[in-house]
Amino acid sequence: MATPIEERRTHWETVWRERREEEVSWFEEEPRLSLSLVEAAGLEPEAPIIDVGGGAARLVDRLLARGYRDITVLDLAEEALARARARLGARAREVHWIVADVTRWHPERSYALWHDRAVFHFLVEEEDRRRYRQTLAEALAPGGQAIVATFAPDAPPRCSGLPVMRYGPEALAEALGPGLRLVEARTDRHRTPKGVIQPFTWVRMVRTG
Repeated sequence: MATPIEERRTHWETVWRERREEEVSWFEEEPRLSLSLVEAAGLEPEAPIIDVGGGAARLVDRLLARGYRDITVLDLAEEALARARARLGARAREVHWIVADVTRWHPERSYALWHDRAVFHFLVEEEDRRRYRQTLAEALAPGGQAIVATFAPDAPPRCSGLPVMRYGPEALAEALGPGLRLVEARTDRHRTPKGVIQPFTWVRMVRTG
């Protein structure tokens, strides 16, 4: 019998084998809100950034174009990362690529910025959320910042065939743990390629411990 981790990996690998990048519900041609929050973090170009669950998303393209030089993209679906590498071509060699489940990954270095657009809300089991918080604490340098986005309370209860947790800003900040201080919250209404509106909650937090 497959473990929950194996089932999760199989689900996302299947999604990427069956759909084009522009067909997945979270597709963004321009990750405007992610970029705005990264800019608000005030990082130096050499600051290490990790995009958790980044997959084939285009944030990495835009960060490279803006001069950031130490970017890591982590995703449990190898196919998703392969799509991103193919799109970037030669520039893919400038990025660190990690195939891993964030709830079981142990980082080997610290990061100045942790970006997660819609991984945390798929963690419906408390044990997975606990492990996510542990990984985040291990990965984020003192004074580092975390940008996390999840479905808002009025968003659909499921995404890509899976149940999700939904959060407002205060609830999301609390769920991410006591070692982070909320410095900014935003809301967004993402329109999927099929025209469905998905309300999102975004927070930017700083590590205090």
